[in-house]
Amino acid sequence: MKTTTLKPKELKTTHKAVAPVIATLLMVAIAVVGGTIIFVFSQGFFSSSQISGQPQIEAVTILGYDARAVTNILMHDGNPMFDTSGDGNSNVEAGERVAIYVTNDSVQKIVLGEITFGGVEYTFKNVNAPGMGNWDTALPLELLPTNYTILARTVAGGPDILLNEGAGEIKPGQTATIVLDLESDMRIGRSSQFKLTTSNGNVFVGTASVGQQSG
Repeated sequence: MKTTTLKPKELKTTHKAVAPVIATLLMVAIAVVGGTIIFVFSQGFFSSSQISGQPQIEAVTILGYDARAVTNILMHDGNPMFDTSGDGNSNVEAGERVAIYVTNDSVQKIVLGEITFGGVEYTFKNVNAPGMGNWDTALPLELLPTNYTILARTVAGGPDILLNEGAGEIKPGQTATIVLDLESDMRIGRSSQFKLTTSNGNVFVGTASVGQQSG
């Protein structure tokens, strides 16, 4: 039986390692650098939240809509609007109105900016003083095509109660009806997308079928 005897020199390893103290220092340095990078990237968000005292997360639920070709469309509370919204024939035409029901599920107020419906942009109009007016007799200060306003609730026998908190503001937990005054005729049965954009740039999207009511 043949045996092999290794000399002491051959038993030595050639692998080298970093000293434990140096390894610990390197790990601490990496952790500090990583933490600094994360802090720098998130500093803007922390600062804005601390200054405003409010989180910047917004949540809006689109509950439904009324895009029917009727004289008085419904509010989110199920009551018909006092001001007329159309002539009641089988068409949804320019100047007639569509309602969208929304709830602000955020912990702070939201301010709506532009709204797009059927590819057309609509801008907020504060019509608290003169009211919306009937769709076919609206005055310059009332709701006109390419405008929208926001209703808080209806009262039996009218008039409709508009939000008076400011330009397109909806309070936390509040449900409201957004009323659009149409810019152009719309075909019955057509599905049209509506996009709500807040002043913070958050976007909420839904779809309405023209000629129908939902919610």
